[in-house]
Amino acid sequence: MIDIHPAGARHAVIWLHGLGDSGAGLAPLVEALALPADLPVRHLLPDAPERPITINMGYKMRGWYDIRSFDDPADRAVEAHVRESADRIAALLSQLVAEGFAPGNIVLAGFSQGGVIASFTALRHPAPLAGLLCMSTYLAAPEQLVEEMSEAARALPICYMHGIYDDVVPLSMGWDARQQLEAAGLTLAWHEYPMRHEICRPQLGDIRTWLLARLLP
Repeated sequence: MIDIHPAGARHAVIWLHGLGDSGAGLAPLVEALALPADLPVRHLLPDAPERPITINMGYKMRGWYDIRSFDDPADRAVEAHVRESADRIAALLSQLVAEGFAPGNIVLAGFSQGGVIASFTALRHPAPLAGLLCMSTYLAAPEQLVEEMSEAARALPICYMHGIYDDVVPLSMGWDARQQLEAAGLTLAWHEYPMRHEICRPQLGDIRTWLLARLLP
């Protein structure tokens, strides 16, 4: 795990990468945000475990969960793996709190698979977090959201971002996630960009603006 921990940091962002990537793969994003020097923020970029991924012929790669097929939503994110990974991130949140970071000063962010785990964790976390940022992603086990969602999640600032031309996680899956969250009584900011399954330059500015609104005192 990459842990960028500037002196005096009272805020933290946990960044969760996509399938086949690593924490190091998201590190350039953190640098590109160029957050103000007078706002020291701790950035944690954990690595998913290596596991066989069915859709990739069973090859082992870093993945927060297996994807068995793209046809059935239940096979798109193996729930047992999702819960296992969410428990790991919840433990990381608890570790930060034990080190003195208030839950209200911690943002969970994720891209693709990482966004699935970020949302699954944040929406069930018992304490109010600073925010949830999800990029090019979807929801796992949405039919269980209303039953399992924490009371704290009702006031959670949420931002979803998606590429119009995404050919890995189609835009329709992002729309579905938005509708499922709104049906659960949640409010979220929504951004679309003329891009594929990636992070584009205009999006960086929106991420920066949203993060600063969550992190500034």
